[in-house]
Amino acid sequence: MLSMSTRGTKAADWDKDTWAALEDLARNHPDAGIHFQVPQKWSCIQTSCFQPYLDATSPSVHPDQKVDLVINCAGLMASKLGGVEDKTVVPARGQIVIVRNEAGKMLDVSGTDDGDGEACYVMTRAAGGGTILGGSYQLGNWDSQADPNLAVRIMKRAVKMCPQLTDGKEIEHLDIIRHSVGLRPVRANGARIEKERIGDTWVVHNYGAGGAGYQSSYGCAQAAVNLAEEALATRAKL
Repeated sequence: MLSMSTRGTKAADWDKDTWAALEDLARNHPDAGIHFQVPQKWSCIQTSCFQPYLDATSPSVHPDQKVDLVINCAGLMASKLGGVEDKTVVPARGQIVIVRNEAGKMLDVSGTDDGDGEACYVMTRAAGGGTILGGSYQLGNWDSQADPNLAVRIMKRAVKMCPQLTDGKEIEHLDIIRHSVGLRPVRANGARIEKERIGDTWVVHNYGAGGAGYQSSYGCAQAAVNLAEEALATRAKL
């Protein structure tokens, strides 16, 4: 994961506000499952570790009465959520192969010979979680099942770019852990982080970060918190 946001944009600011937090987690909280590569500032998050870490360190709130404010983090389902139904949100299908082979570093190239919807990157996971070989970026594709033909192309590209994965041998020498597919919540105009009054309740929207959900997470969250505080302050004056 490498920051790809355009300089001078809000998205770039959200990325910047997140990197310090991710680097701190990588250095001081190994249980968070984050591998950080410097000086390139590559970061690879092992979600099977990171999500439990967040759950354990974050408060859980289950209100049983009317609330003053709602924060909408519906992700891809913002396209279908009643009261929001943002049709500019579409999936960008990503497919990866996770292997036990070690690359020794994280690599990425822009573009492939296999079409605009495919990519090539190699990322090392923390805590012995293997190596990620990617990938794809297929806009509008809702298919959650792994495509075996795409998997073969992913592995071939990865081995060609990083021969040390298999000591220069073919993809048959990759020790596959599993294939995985994810749907990135891409929004046509970028992430929506703004407040809106629906009826007598304030709603702060925070969705549509696409493939930058983790790399901008802390920055987006802080921006949403700032808006929530503004909304609650406005309500207090009424």
